[in-house]
Amino acid sequence: MNVAIIGLGLMGGSLALSLKKLDFIDEIVGHDHNKKHQKDALSLKLVEKIVSFEEVKRYDVIFLAIPVNGVIAALQDLKDVQKDATIIDLGSTKAKIVAAVPHEIRKNFVAAHPMTGTENFGPHAALEGLYEDKVVVLCDLEESGEHQRAVARKIFKALKMKKYFMKSNEHDRHAAFISHMPHAVSYSIANTVMKQEKRDNILALAAGGFRSMSRLAKSSPNMWEDIFRQNKENLLEAIELFQKELNTMKKNIQNDEWEKVHKEMADANKLHDIF
Repeated sequence: MNVAIIGLGLMGGSLALSLKKLDFIDEIVGHDHNKKHQKDALSLKLVEKIVSFEEVKRYDVIFLAIPVNGVIAALQDLKDVQKDATIIDLGSTKAKIVAAVPHEIRKNFVAAHPMTGTENFGPHAALEGLYEDKVVVLCDLEESGEHQRAVARKIFKALKMKKYFMKSNEHDRHAAFISHMPHAVSYSIANTVMKQEKRDNILALAAGGFRSMSRLAKSSPNMWEDIFRQNKENLLEAIELFQKELNTMKKNIQNDEWEKVHKEMADANKLHDIF
């Protein structure tokens, strides 16, 4: 099985490192519009060679590890892939991507979202084992071809990922709460401090709590703007519900309702009984 990876940043580069260990993968090549990413991917030995977009179409499996708007654009130019080719996207939103797949290659396409990553990006961010023991959500799999379903299952099983199956619109709503909204909050937390007059003095005191809450604010603005744009409605709902909870906490603090504040905290503690 020969694999081409479009996008050689964190997700694509890490995928390449993991695929190298699979005995049924014969060749791994890459494509990236960023010349520096191409050079870095080769020097880091993430892929065997860099190929053109046209050459990608000759490969058995094509991974799209690029921003979600880029996935939609790339799919329009992959209508002439090989008959049995498997195209797997790794985007963080799914509904608009699935809706944009050309009918000519719908059977070739598998919509996947590996629930993994870090705040870093680019080829140097690639990590071996990034996918291992993580969840991968496969969406609308019944619309993919039988061969393509089998290929995707085989690869993700070999990567030791935990597979979940759901509709793309269901995935996007869930992802808004556990991924997209937390990123929006993290960016806002970072900007709140950055806009203070004595921010350097404030940051000198920063310890684990602030670092944990602001870590996601290091994530790529280009990638996350696309995600926010594609999942706007679900994201806004999640932000509004978060604001409601924050306002409740704020009101209880303002009114010296410390028992209620304590209960809010205790209720939140229960999350870690199930997670």
